[in-house]
Amino acid sequence: MLIDMSTSRPGARNRPTAQRKRRHDDAPDTADLFARLSRLPDGPERDSVREELVTAWLPMAHRIAGRFRDRGESVEDLRQVAALGLVKAVDRFDPERGAFESYAVPTVTGEVKRHFRDRMWALRVPRRVQELRNKVRVARRELTQTPGSPEPTVADLAAHSGLTEDEVTCGLEALESFSTLSLDAELSGDEDGYSLSDTLGEPDNSYDVVIDRESAKECLRRLPERERAILYMRFFEDMTQSRIADRLGISQMHVSRLISRSCAQVRAEALGQRGRCDTRQRPAAAA
Repeated sequence: MLIDMSTSRPGARNRPTAQRKRRHDDAPDTADLFARLSRLPDGPERDSVREELVTAWLPMAHRIAGRFRDRGESVEDLRQVAALGLVKAVDRFDPERGAFESYAVPTVTGEVKRHFRDRMWALRVPRRVQELRNKVRVARRELTQTPGSPEPTVADLAAHSGLTEDEVTCGLEALESFSTLSLDAELSGDEDGYSLSDTLGEPDNSYDVVIDRESAKECLRRLPERERAILYMRFFEDMTQSRIADRLGISQMHVSRLISRSCAQVRAEALGQRGRCDTRQRPAAAA
């Protein structure tokens, strides 16, 4: 016959739950030290008591840091962050408001979470999006913890987490955005692999040509018909100045002057160095 020794002792059944609950091994009894710390003024003695309290509770901070392992940060760094949170808890704790552990645990945990929120993201992400990411991550883990469970849909995650489908979608996108990918990272596993930079476009110099042509188009339209014909024959039909001169019955020197002056007018307007072209101010010889 088996006997439940926990209930066979006198008064065991009537013992309050809070008394039956086992305290953590890293939760020392430091009530007297905190009371003493609260009475001491700033100075070497207070610093010594403060250091003693931090040392006594440091295993608890390390335990909390261990909850966040395997999330992309080393355990040693997490312990440093947790220790910083512990120091803040010791400095801010008021012994008259209850047990230190109930105050220190959320303080240290919050410090570690803040570290992940502010330091671990490659890009600055709003806190709301980070919280959505965490809720979606937890919901996905709970829905897939049974072997053979299918990948949950957005609707499944929304129903399980209490979020809307839009919020779940935002959280899923944030799950893939925790860290950045190097432009030199290889995207394929075969020998002909390529990097992310290979998929990006490059500046196209032809765009500059389009802009230049559009800038000069209006001024070209305002040139006299003969000047437009000369520029067309020279730059589009690739005719020499001598052939142009023979076709128009003028000298090659005159063709050269007309080309130079027309180009200068178009260039000036395109660059904004002059106002609108005024061909009426041309010398009489150009007519």
